[in-house]
Amino acid sequence: MLDFKSIRQIIFLLVLFMIGGRTFAADALPTSSDLGRRLQNFGFNLFQDELLPADQAFRFFAAAKDGNMLQVNWEIADGYYLYREKFRFELANATGTALDQIDIPRGTPKYDEAFGDVEIFHGRVGFDLPLIRSEAGPQSINLIAHFQGCAERGVCYPPMKESIFLELPAGFVSSLPVGSSAAAAEPELSEQDRIAFALRHDSLALTLLVFFGYGLLLAFTPCVFPMIPILSGIIVGHGESITTFRAFLLSLCYVLASAITYTSFGVLAGLFGSSLNLQALFQTPGIVITFSAIFVLLACSMFGFYTLQLPAAIRARLAGAGNRSQGGTALAAASMGAMSALIVGPCVAAPLAGALMYIGQTGDAIFGGLALFFMGLGMGFPLLIIGTSAGKLLPKAGPWMNATKAVFGVLLLGVAVWMLQRIIPPTVGMLLWAALLIIPAIYLRAIDALPESASGWARLWKGCGIILLTAGILLIVGVASGSHDPFRPLSKLAFGESRNEQPSVVFTRIHTSHELDRHLDRASSGGQWVMLDYYADWCISCQEMDYYTFSDPRVRQALSRMVLVQADVTRDTPENQELLKRFDLIGPPAILFFEPGSREYRAYRIIGYKDANSFLEHLQQFLPNV
Repeated sequence: MLDFKSIRQIIFLLVLFMIGGRTFAADALPTSSDLGRRLQNFGFNLFQDELLPADQAFRFFAAAKDGNMLQVNWEIADGYYLYREKFRFELANATGTALDQIDIPRGTPKYDEAFGDVEIFHGRVGFDLPLIRSEAGPQSINLIAHFQGCAERGVCYPPMKESIFLELPAGFVSSLPVGSSAAAAEPELSEQDRIAFALRHDSLALTLLVFFGYGLLLAFTPCVFPMIPILSGIIVGHGESITTFRAFLLSLCYVLASAITYTSFGVLAGLFGSSLNLQALFQTPGIVITFSAIFVLLACSMFGFYTLQLPAAIRARLAGAGNRSQGGTALAAASMGAMSALIVGPCVAAPLAGALMYIGQTGDAIFGGLALFFMGLGMGFPLLIIGTSAGKLLPKAGPWMNATKAVFGVLLLGVAVWMLQRIIPPTVGMLLWAALLIIPAIYLRAIDALPESASGWARLWKGCGIILLTAGILLIVGVASGSHDPFRPLSKLAFGESRNEQPSVVFTRIHTSHELDRHLDRASSGGQWVMLDYYADWCISCQEMDYYTFSDPRVRQALSRMVLVQADVTRDTPENQELLKRFDLIGPPAILFFEPGSREYRAYRIIGYKDANSFLEHLQQFLPNV
């Protein structure tokens, strides 16, 4: 009785005669591979193993890389390949989410009898699928992937389709809402979202150049101004012996240390989000008082009360290494640069928020950190010029040098008062500013009579002293009248104005998400818009908005129809962390807008400072009759 193997051999011999049309000589028999290909045309697979099932030959995987990116991969068995041209994707059950343009990597060129010139993949292939989103919240989506492949032996599979359900985390709005018209839709991206999106797609060189430019712009904000007297004080403290090159090296150490520190803590904030609120951490009373005391000590050394230097043991080691003068001062400059980055760095602005958003969503701390480092260099570039110039323009030995040191000593005291303002009552802060104005005015002989033979310089300094003295007295009068605003000390005594007129818009302070929800629900039932302002006492940009933007009568009029809510996140509490995390914020300043249905118009977020005109132009984009 014939078994299956014998029957297969008989069938094989019969097929040989049909294919060849003659009896093959022993030395003319075709190879097994030739026979295999010719027999496969008749549906036989006599020399090789059976074909793998499609799901084993082409194993498909997909995952949500973050809220705005999917990742797909195939593991291709040996002896099989996929066509690049046959990849196609679609989304199902994805409200407000669509696929963006896909960049599929290049494959291996191949000429195919059925499809012509194609590109194929062996072994493994994977790439990203960027998403267009009009809703930022998490959602479940169904990804459907279409593809087609073949076995090397010449057998092709029919087109295949795989469907997989994915949990898409929260992301950022990146395009027009699906199904809406351009006229009624939000803009494609808010400023910080555009920056985070650019980090994903721009080249490394372009990204670093752009962030250096962002840093240059941030360098001219009030948040960075206190770093000028700190660096200049370091240079001036070395006296007339310092050279221009030495001033450049000290300035470079200061700038590099501040950029590295700023970058390190920025990366940590991006990775850990609002759970690591570094801004609030370094604004605690203990830290603020400690660093303020350091600036007071530095100022006193400028006044000649004592000389600050390293301990004798450290100076001896540095001297033994031949680096006593350079190593010690460079270390001091770098230490001051790191401290300045922690204490007087800028509040959160759009470039920083975009970079931290990118780091938090992708986990790419290296790329995001490089961007932050170049932004730190851009912020420090003007300081580098100022510090080097200080070494070039310093006066020679004599009374001028002592006067220069005294000026920078006063400026360092100003930095100390500026920091203490975050934790002391406003009236105490105003009194400290008054003392800082009045006492130097006395040294400038503001109340001394000048002889008739006095020089023009003496008269000039006396005039400056009188101005300082007057400003200081006005601050004291303001404190006595109940004013808390050092920029408007006589606001309570303003003549010709109604004393009941509010100097700025009035916010309702909240401290929890529950309080926010209550205001949103109430505004929704009344058909009102809601503006949510994130504020902290230590945030300089927040104070700028109060002084210059919200005090403008046009802004007050434009916001009069809205419900104004302010989240005070001065203290690092769990409730404040929850308020920040709820809207993916790292810290203040930030302003969010909610339509009457309690939906946030994310694309209209404001991160950082805006003056009154820019703020009104921003409102006109989505609010009629502003």
